[in-house]
Amino acid sequence: MHDPQATAAPPAGGPLGAENEPLSGGLKQRHLTMLGLGGVIGAGLFVGSGAGISVAGPGIVVSYLIAGALAMCVMRMLGEMSAAMPASGSFSVHAERALGRWAGFSVGWLYWFLLVVVLAVEATGAAQIAHGWAPAVPQWAWVLIFMVVFTAANLASVKNFGEFEFWFATLKVCAIVAFLVLGLLAVFGVLPDTDAVGLANLTGQGGFLPHGWSGVVSGVLAVVFAFGGLEVVTIAAAESDDPVRSVARAVRSAVYRILFFYVGSMLVIVTVLPWTAQRAGVSPYVTVLDSIGVPSAGQVMNIVVFVALLSALNANLYGSSRMVFSLAERGEAPKALLRVGGGVPRRAVLASVAFGFVSVLLNLQWPDSVFLYMLNSVGAVLLFVWALIAVSQLRLRRRIERDAPERLVLRMWAFPYLTWAALAAMAAVLVLMLTDDGARPQLLWSAGATGLVLAVAGLREWRGKHVNNR
Repeated sequence: MHDPQATAAPPAGGPLGAENEPLSGGLKQRHLTMLGLGGVIGAGLFVGSGAGISVAGPGIVVSYLIAGALAMCVMRMLGEMSAAMPASGSFSVHAERALGRWAGFSVGWLYWFLLVVVLAVEATGAAQIAHGWAPAVPQWAWVLIFMVVFTAANLASVKNFGEFEFWFATLKVCAIVAFLVLGLLAVFGVLPDTDAVGLANLTGQGGFLPHGWSGVVSGVLAVVFAFGGLEVVTIAAAESDDPVRSVARAVRSAVYRILFFYVGSMLVIVTVLPWTAQRAGVSPYVTVLDSIGVPSAGQVMNIVVFVALLSALNANLYGSSRMVFSLAERGEAPKALLRVGGGVPRRAVLASVAFGFVSVLLNLQWPDSVFLYMLNSVGAVLLFVWALIAVSQLRLRRRIERDAPERLVLRMWAFPYLTWAALAAMAAVLVLMLTDDGARPQLLWSAGATGLVLAVAGLREWRGKHVNNR
């Protein structure tokens, strides 16, 4: 049994130091680099971007620039702290060091809950696609197959997780690059049977901002959550051969390329076709590929989305198991989860996948009631997590500069002004959610879930102080 006291994060204001992880160091630099690149490229981009285009028109490019800039700032802040203090709990450990046990407990459990609920959406989505290819196999059986395969991979070795994600991310990146190349060729009329479209579609059908700046703002609200997933690379860095250099390189290489993929592909989509040509429920990528004559475009994109969903499932299972393991290390989760075998926190993996199975069953049985409430309760959690990352970075940066400046191998840009600007942007998004009829239930349910976790954290703090004073 691993001794949790050996690696527990020091209290807020305590000494700075990296955790001595009992987990294996099987992740290579190539794993982290591709995880950083591909971890955020998922179904939210390939399918969900259509919702953003419908409310913003060509202005969706600006929406992605704004949302992407916010995500880049969060990634840079997180990279700075993780390079200075690598830990499998990542931002949960950073929050505990910066703000106290209540913060580490709250952000850790909220993020774990977010991952295991979203895991159910991904497993169900992948199963629906697979069922369409092989109708003889029921949807629930596909879910079972995926869950068993990825549980086995995560139980065996962290290297298995790294290899799965490396090849998944490679396929997604190649798909985006191929789409960008084909789109540019179509814009300039190089493809057979196509005429150069130029920039006419960016200014037609109501102009570049057909719904004004309010459409751009609504677009930000529709796409900002697609950038979730960036955080896993800093969790995984703790299990790499050289955590400090690995996370710094992964963050540097990922930030600009991610923005290029997102903004670049949106620019291609609204340039090749009028934004009004996009159809509800159809991936804008499929619509563009169909228009330029790519054979079986729908099936090709189905394969890419299928891989993206499995990739996210794999990453979320990994991230949730490491987060709950880190919570157990610090006494914030049952100590039974600390059992490590072959460098893998196997009980933490099983605990995470067990709740994942429950979530999947709820999604299959009650998608419009019980599971919908669970999904709404994590709808805005990502923003709460990002906000705590920013606050933690504000406090830890000064402490690191004072106590161990040599650990600042990766620095947040324009500190502290850009960190404060990012916090203001997050607050603005939350206000927008409150005023949006579609997003308001997610915010209220998420606020309720966050309030409940904070109440439990506060009660634990009070009990701890009460016991110590007796």
